[in-house]
Amino acid sequence: MKLSNFKFNLPEELIAQRPKQHRDEARMMVLHRKDGNIEHKIFKDIINYYDEGDLFVMNNTKVFPARLYGNKEKTGAQIEVFLLRELNSEIRLWDVLVEPARKIRIGNKLYFGENETLMAEVIDNTTSRGRTVRFLYDGTYEEFKKILYSLGEMPLPRSIKRPIEKEDKERFQTIFATEEGAVAVPSAGLHFSRELLKRMEIKGLERTFITSHMNLGNFREIDVEDLTKHKMDSEQIIVSNEAMQTVNRAKDNGKRVCAVGFTVMRALESVAGTEGKIKTYDGWTNKFIFPNHDFSVANSMVTNFQMPYSIFLMLAAAFGGYNNVMNAYKVAVEKKYSFGVYGDALLII
Repeated sequence: MKLSNFKFNLPEELIAQRPKQHRDEARMMVLHRKDGNIEHKIFKDIINYYDEGDLFVMNNTKVFPARLYGNKEKTGAQIEVFLLRELNSEIRLWDVLVEPARKIRIGNKLYFGENETLMAEVIDNTTSRGRTVRFLYDGTYEEFKKILYSLGEMPLPRSIKRPIEKEDKERFQTIFATEEGAVAVPSAGLHFSRELLKRMEIKGLERTFITSHMNLGNFREIDVEDLTKHKMDSEQIIVSNEAMQTVNRAKDNGKRVCAVGFTVMRALESVAGTEGKIKTYDGWTNKFIFPNHDFSVANSMVTNFQMPYSIFLMLAAAFGGYNNVMNAYKVAVEKKYSFGVYGDALLII
């Protein structure tokens, strides 16, 4: 498989700029893997494709307000600081990306907030854009985090070309997000409403949660034509004993297992053992899935319609069949489905 196999023409007007009014009323295309047949539904119809005891595996990661704007000491130049992950809570140490990177050197100080509420010092260079910064704050850790997050914005992708709005704080988050640590939202999970979860429960559909903290490595541009040469950034995943037992029980009972999103599918495949069973895990994965990967755990999945050349499209094509999925994307463009994080859903069964 080559990178150029995942090129398609996506009109800019099809990239969703705002969330749907109701989470579970996005459009949903249903793709049947065996024959490539396509149906056009509404997302809340998803329960009609599953029976009692079937299992949905969801990602309970929580997005934090990772994008900050500060000013450089002396010059006052505006600098964007994108928080990636906390390295040391005691000394307030963080991995960050900075833009424009060329203006930032080790030893520079950055100020955040109208009254310079918070200050950070650059102490290391990690990549051409990446830095390690130490925030200078004398109060408690809880006070520090509260101030830091009050200064930050929800990290909407660049494909959303509008200012951050109040509703993004709630809608750029799944309703089951509990474990803080992601800088991007697992978009397939955005379609589940409380009402839909209740209907699923009444029907006897099971659900369990894994944690996969989405990072910016998922969106890094692939710069090699031969996909076997692409190296993924590592991402933290946590698969609990409860999740392991629930998934393995569903497999033993011959039930359908639905991976809700790319992150869940990758996590399941990262911890898969023999006979499609999974094990507990708390660590990192850099698994890169593209055709012709042999899947062993989930036998259906939900995803959003994604961007050309994206690793999300590649995984969908690996699971649904390259020709099936690329045809589905062609139909999606023709039928004016919406793409991206706030876009419509694709159910592959």
